[in-house]
Amino acid sequence: MRYYEDIEVGTTEEFGEYHVTKSEIVEFAERYDPQPFHTDEEAAAESAFGELVASGWHTAAMSMRLLVENYLRENAGMGGRGVDELRWRQPVTPGDTLSVRTEVVDKRRSESDPRRGYVDNDIEVRNQNDDVVLSYTVTGMIERRNPGSSE
Repeated sequence: MRYYEDIEVGTTEEFGEYHVTKSEIVEFAERYDPQPFHTDEEAAAESAFGELVASGWHTAAMSMRLLVENYLRENAGMGGRGVDELRWRQPVTPGDTLSVRTEVVDKRRSESDPRRGYVDNDIEVRNQNDDVVLSYTVTGMIERRNPGSSE
């Protein structure tokens, strides 16, 4: 288990492989983001995208899956505080394979609860061509191994 004290600013990790399917794109969109360029191939062909594309929220959800399976399970996580600078950089299409790159950019102890610290990670989600399709900064709450220490 990786505690707050074990995390170093500047650390990067790359991981994951998530294969995006047309049926998953349509299913997610029909339920949560029913815009025609997410749900209908003919309408999508006439859109600015020119083809069926995943909802940005679906892309964010897929990135969360990769983070949980490959990164967050290793941390003594206590939940998240928020996301900043969320940007959908390029469309995600059926057949894409997504992976994630994280970089620890900041950490600080909680002023209100000595049991936790806050860790900021810059997240980049990339497709099989190494194009960044989604980026954001997430602040996570991480349990401190030694709540009384000055670190």
